[in-house]
Amino acid sequence: MGLILLAVVVVIIVWIIAIYNGLIRLKNRVDEAWSDISVQLKRRYDLIPNLVSTVKGYAAHEKEVFEKVTEARTRAMGAGTTGDKAQAENMLSGALKSLFAVAEAYPDLKANQNFLELQRELTDTEDKIQAARRFYNGNVRDFNTKIEIFPSNIVAGMLNFTKREFFGIEEGEKEPVKVEF
Repeated sequence: MGLILLAVVVVIIVWIIAIYNGLIRLKNRVDEAWSDISVQLKRRYDLIPNLVSTVKGYAAHEKEVFEKVTEARTRAMGAGTTGDKAQAENMLSGALKSLFAVAEAYPDLKANQNFLELQRELTDTEDKIQAARRFYNGNVRDFNTKIEIFPSNIVAGMLNFTKREFFGIEEGEKEPVKVEF
């Protein structure tokens, strides 16, 4: 009888350890995915001032657009939570779309090698941000699922694992930017 009880306790302990290790593995993948997003966002933040100054040289009177881009960049860099970060990044994406729309009105600017290179770099960075977002959201989905399903939800609750937020886009971001001259 004592051996059976001991075997049951050992099986329960091994089961809890296995679930805990799985949760930690998923948590670390979510953290790694967030780090990937942060790296690409940093790259984007570093490119924006160069892009703004290049466009400013050709379109100095478009002050409002430059201010919106600068304000959106500052807000995005200072956002804390995942939800705030997603909202600020979506605002920055919209401001950048407006900046590129303004650039369309200046043929000399569109032919400028520096501008074209910055635009290519930023487009490449935006693609990498989208890929990192998908990777992050996939890992968040797996982590959230694991902490919500039975029986791992019991262990997750005991060890204070909490759901993570997705890095999504807002409804307004799904629509193209309207540009008026």
